[in-house]
Amino acid sequence: SEDHGSLLLAEALLEECLQENFAKLKDSIPLSEKSEPKLSEAKQYLTNILSRGKLRPKYMTEAMLILGKLHYVEGCYRDAISMYAKAGIDDLSSKDEPLYMLRLITEAFVIKGLSLERSTNSIASRARLCEREEEVMACFERACVIARVYLQELEKTLNNTHSRSIKGSNVTYSEFELSYFLEAALQSAYVTQLKKGNIVKGMRSLREILRTVETKATQTFKMNVAQLLLSLCNWGQLYNTPGGFIPWGNSQDCYWSPLSDPLPEFMNKEYQNYVSNLLCRRPELYSEENVYCPQDNVEEALLLLLISESMANRDAVISRAPEQQDDRAVSLRDASAVYDLLSITLGRRGQYVMLSECLERAMKFAFDEFHLWYQLALSMVACGKSAYAVSVLKECAKLRPTDPTVPLLAAKVCIGSLHWLEEGEHFAKMVIDLGEDAGESLAKGYLALGLTYSLQATDATLKSTQDELNKKALQTLERARGLAPEDHQIILYLSLQLALVRQVCE
Repeated sequence: SEDHGSLLLAEALLEECLQENFAKLKDSIPLSEKSEPKLSEAKQYLTNILSRGKLRPKYMTEAMLILGKLHYVEGCYRDAISMYAKAGIDDLSSKDEPLYMLRLITEAFVIKGLSLERSTNSIASRARLCEREEEVMACFERACVIARVYLQELEKTLNNTHSRSIKGSNVTYSEFELSYFLEAALQSAYVTQLKKGNIVKGMRSLREILRTVETKATQTFKMNVAQLLLSLCNWGQLYNTPGGFIPWGNSQDCYWSPLSDPLPEFMNKEYQNYVSNLLCRRPELYSEENVYCPQDNVEEALLLLLISESMANRDAVISRAPEQQDDRAVSLRDASAVYDLLSITLGRRGQYVMLSECLERAMKFAFDEFHLWYQLALSMVACGKSAYAVSVLKECAKLRPTDPTVPLLAAKVCIGSLHWLEEGEHFAKMVIDLGEDAGESLAKGYLALGLTYSLQATDATLKSTQDELNKKALQTLERARGLAPEDHQIILYLSLQLALVRQVCE
């Protein structure tokens, strides 16, 4: 029991040390026993436990896994590999293991892969180097699979209020964050594939991660995966081959859907690497029944963007508290990037109704954000929701009162689609009231005002009212021509107004 207590204490000391040195861990800077007393103390406990050998085999294996992790963080990569070999991690099963053991196994595989990666410089033989690369990839893949199983089981346990089986069961989900090694376990497989130019295998890994049943701990991670897959599908990446780089991903000819196989020439160009170890336990995936499957790169881009939009919308920080200002700015920046890409993608397909619905969902965190409001107004104009568009443009005008293009667009919608002539007159006068600050838009403001007067004259029933409005329309349009004498649109409508008042020669 004393050795078991020492094992728990050693793990706690090591985890505290890693939390305190997260930045060094992220930058792969080895930790020193001299400067880190907790690291030294944990190592002493683990060494004593293993030298005495009194614990049951199960706990001896745990001690080896923890000591291997300690060797890695102090930069002793060969010692870490050796310790994992003694623990026999390649033969460890994830079936029916408790949660904390799944975490230890996940960390062991990713650390072994990272240690092998950092030990390749000493290998002279090309054949041995290829074997080492295959072993690294096998470690990363197993780590990724077991990490997803662990996080799914963790969520189930945390959602079960009666469960007391989790080690440290007082953990609440709001307090849970991915540790450095868990995050590395989720990322290392596809990152290494893409670095080696294995685009097909990398994309398959990314797609499988997106199909994995989601947990709260992986929400941000899956959003990053969606963004990466989006760039691979649509934004003209370069495909790396032994013969050089060839364009890939930007052409529909290169695309394959998630439920089909890629072209043979792409598979032939892939680096041949590891054969995945058979795993007895895999993460739960969303069912393929009634699941939408994209058929081209634009459809997949749209699907990924809608997934990203859903995540960005759900995780948006809407609190106006001063202490959350930075979080709110980051949340808004990420969401704006997604909505800009949605505007491009949906615009290519003419799906403005869907775009306006997406942008309406963004309004809950778009307070005082002109860009998102204006995007919503433009999408509503494009899909024919003219009355709603005018309401949104009024808000845009309040947010940016010195921008003449906003009331000009509102005036255009009022005059053309809605025949709201009084509203159109109001917006046109807003542009004119800006004076010289309106710049080139001032002439367009007078044009819009002249058109409203002319249309009001057409609608008027009294002859005196018609004459007065036609006169005002003519004067206003002449003023517009004086500001922009070469503007063909102004000349056209001025000609029309002269015709209406029977000044045919002019």
